[in-house]
Amino acid sequence: MFKSFGIKNIGKFLFMVELGLKYVQIFKKTFFHPFMTLKPAYEELSKQRQNYSKEVLEFLNIEVKVVGELPKENEILYAINHRSLLDIILMESIFAKESKNGTWIAKQELFESSVYGKFFEYSGCISVDLDNKRGLLKFFKSIKKTFAQVDNMNLYMFPEGERYKGNGITSFQSGAAKIAKANNLKIIPVVITGNNEKIFENAPYKERVTIEVHIGKELKSETLEKEYRNFYASTGKGAL
Repeated sequence: MFKSFGIKNIGKFLFMVELGLKYVQIFKKTFFHPFMTLKPAYEELSKQRQNYSKEVLEFLNIEVKVVGELPKENEILYAINHRSLLDIILMESIFAKESKNGTWIAKQELFESSVYGKFFEYSGCISVDLDNKRGLLKFFKSIKKTFAQVDNMNLYMFPEGERYKGNGITSFQSGAAKIAKANNLKIIPVVITGNNEKIFENAPYKERVTIEVHIGKELKSETLEKEYRNFYASTGKGAL
């Protein structure tokens, strides 16, 4: 993460870290609340993650243009391509406009980061250790428990696993399809367009910069990657 920040970006980095630390304290009040049940807790954590994201985008002077519509219903897994540090922030701003409640699935190592680990943990993200069978079992049990108690829940996930710096998209991991099938979730594809790592690097801007995000129709878990690639190509990014 630090390598992506030059000297000219130190102010931006400090802003995001300081704001993140402020929101960690806000998250903790809900995360450790002794009487709050799972549903209102996830609703509150979702709202606060969205508030953080809106503040960051306002500071960077970036706005989002959405092509397509989010489904009105919930219990959906949103499959999103991953290119930039902006991706989560962009999506949270979109979910905020529709008052969507949900959480991110993130690798365990992100929770162990000294810089932003507590942000992920206390904001309600769900960790998964892909290399640990016991960890995977715990993860699937946690997802089941959450959907049993939170009827307006959604999951947000990057099926590629990590940020991909090449052209197009890289191969999907099997997690998204398995999670959707195990929990009877619809899968909605999302394509974030643009060279957003470069856009982030050059922010903040004097004039507003727009990033386009495409929302697709439901995909089948059995053919998730193939259908996602077709949708990706249909957005005008080109054939894969």
